[in-house]
Amino acid sequence: MKIYTKTGDKGLTSLIGGTRVPKFHLRIECYGTVDELNSYIGLISCQEIDVHYQKMLKEIQDRLFTVGASLAADPEKSRMKIPDLHDSDISLLEQEMDDMNDKLPPLTNFVLPGGNTVVSYCHIARCICRRAERLTVELANESFVDGKMTIYLNRLSDYLFVLGRKLCLDLKTEEIIWTPRL
Repeated sequence: MKIYTKTGDKGLTSLIGGTRVPKFHLRIECYGTVDELNSYIGLISCQEIDVHYQKMLKEIQDRLFTVGASLAADPEKSRMKIPDLHDSDISLLEQEMDDMNDKLPPLTNFVLPGGNTVVSYCHIARCICRRAERLTVELANESFVDGKMTIYLNRLSDYLFVLGRKLCLDLKTEEIIWTPRL
């Protein structure tokens, strides 16, 4: 089977269910941004970080494929069984953040992205996740979107922020505190 189909050469692509839409369609922007996020999470997991975080990031990548599949499906035409998110997927992110926060100093200032490459990757992924969330919320205003997806993306962006802070601590890197010019 060839990877190229030539069916998108005129700027259209197919959703799961067969509906053809322009490649700039909001639904395509949503799952394309989730795919971009997933790639950055893969980059983070390839760094020299604790195995627990690598396993957690792999779990997150799997859930993002679930989100992407749901976003890639035409909610009115798809008869294909699409995996779904569970409340436990959201709870897992919350529990992981709580566990990391128990080991972190209290957050009393805004933190600037940077200080270490892997921490910077976490911040980039966080920003992409926020964009995916915004786009998905916009899509939900015009078409069916499982509400768990926007909640999951919201928690995931928080998770990526906390993970960046925790990796700073683990790697003995000082957080860069924002000191506003007054």
